[in-house]
Amino acid sequence: MADHLLSKGVYRARIAAGRGDVGAAQALRYLAFRDPEGEGRDVDRYDGMNRHLLVEGPEGLVCTFRYQIFPGAADTRIGYSAGVYDLSHLSALDGPMIEMGRFCLHPKAHDPDILRLAWAAMTRLVDEAQAVLLFGCSSFRGTDPAPYTDALRMLAAEHIAPARIRPGPKARERMALPEGPYDPQSAQRQLPPLLRTYMLMGGWVSDHAVIDRVMNTLHVFTGVEIDRVPEARARALRALAQE
Repeated sequence: MADHLLSKGVYRARIAAGRGDVGAAQALRYLAFRDPEGEGRDVDRYDGMNRHLLVEGPEGLVCTFRYQIFPGAADTRIGYSAGVYDLSHLSALDGPMIEMGRFCLHPKAHDPDILRLAWAAMTRLVDEAQAVLLFGCSSFRGTDPAPYTDALRMLAAEHIAPARIRPGPKARERMALPEGPYDPQSAQRQLPPLLRTYMLMGGWVSDHAVIDRVMNTLHVFTGVEIDRVPEARARALRALAQE
């Protein structure tokens, strides 16, 4: 696979080619997840196990995520998500799976073409791998669930994973998704962009959230079964992936 995957307007998506590229991705993650005004790197032991996708524009690196392709469900045990969720039920799905993590935009990047290009690149990766599942952890900023009550209640009411493939609890610090009435418009506003996109693709979430003190986030396991993506959305993503 060539390092360069896709271009859209002034942006291009490519696979990180070396330590310098990975370092740039880690620096962007630091800005996005830890300190938007700081200088540092967000680094963990999974970086060396993953490939890293970069979206670049005239201003430099504007988006990144890392991904790992697993031949089957049993192999997901070595990934990041398996450290905090019990993924044993994924064995009900047969085929390759892709874990996507640390998806982020530069705090000053607001062009919607960036997100479109990132998802088009991921669509190409999913199709090339013939993956049956795309999954990862979708994060809310901060560890207090109160600002996200409507979103969490909506997820609990409408988007919990089917029981046969539902991730189980594993992390020590976690909370059940709250039940109760919610304001749909408020819920949509509270959803992080990545999680909103997953839901538009027919995705589902775990029935609990994990509290991550290190990253200062509250996250849910999120999965998209590729053959269940709405047909119109799948066509649109594949059209972008061919440009």
